[in-house]
Amino acid sequence: MNRETALRWSGYLAMAIVFAVACAFLSNWQFSRNAERDAELRLVAQNYSREPVPVGELIPDGGSLAAEDEWRPVEMTGQYLTDQTLLARNRPHGGTSAFEVLVPFRTDSGRVVVVDRGWVPPGDDQPEPDSIPAPPTGEVTVVGRLQPGERPAREGRSAPEGQVPTIDLQLIGTETGQSSALLDSAYVLMTTESPAPADRPNPLEDPSADPGPYLSYAIQWILFAVMGFAFIGYIIRTEIRHRREDEEAGPDAPPRRPTQRRRDRDMEAEDELLDAR
Repeated sequence: MNRETALRWSGYLAMAIVFAVACAFLSNWQFSRNAERDAELRLVAQNYSREPVPVGELIPDGGSLAAEDEWRPVEMTGQYLTDQTLLARNRPHGGTSAFEVLVPFRTDSGRVVVVDRGWVPPGDDQPEPDSIPAPPTGEVTVVGRLQPGERPAREGRSAPEGQVPTIDLQLIGTETGQSSALLDSAYVLMTTESPAPADRPNPLEDPSADPGPYLSYAIQWILFAVMGFAFIGYIIRTEIRHRREDEEAGPDAPPRRPTQRRRDRDMEAEDELLDAR
């Protein structure tokens, strides 16, 4: 093997190694995503159907939502602050860009908790909902599941008056004037309220149990890395075979010509017509 061949093969191997490192990085990322999704599914299975407890039992005054308490059912008694209702826009429900109805709820202890009562579709002739079912008045008992607040919207993303781009609890506290009393680490996805109103927004869907494609993607990246080395090995073996064939043929053999593809019947027919002319 001469120096030129050794350098070329070394280049092939270096490319395969770089490709394999990139595939390993992407595979590890997908394994991490799969582990995160598994943890989410275990948390839902653990908490979703538990008995409701008072919200203050899980989040005392001055406290915040613990990660292991997401999806825990809680119960609150108090009054809806109906005049401070907000709509979270661009929520994917019912095959549309729907709105989720957010209503601050003042508990008997004076704490204010944002309640997501469900979703409403856009209007028939306008982007805003045609109507928003009102919550019950007077003293109400709400049962729902805890969720952490969402991240603030990206810079430049805004919403019209009376709407918010995400369920950003600090923004909601500012919009409703309840910043000092508002629980800003969690809100409640309502399941029931008593007394029950005659009409309510569409209930929110149960969380998906789909584990996602992350594990299969991780395995695919590993296979791609192996295929990269296999391809380089095939190229090198092909060069070695051709070199041996040339050595066996001797120095007087005609130079190797590239394999020509067989012409299909249509091309042959066209050639016959040209020859006949």
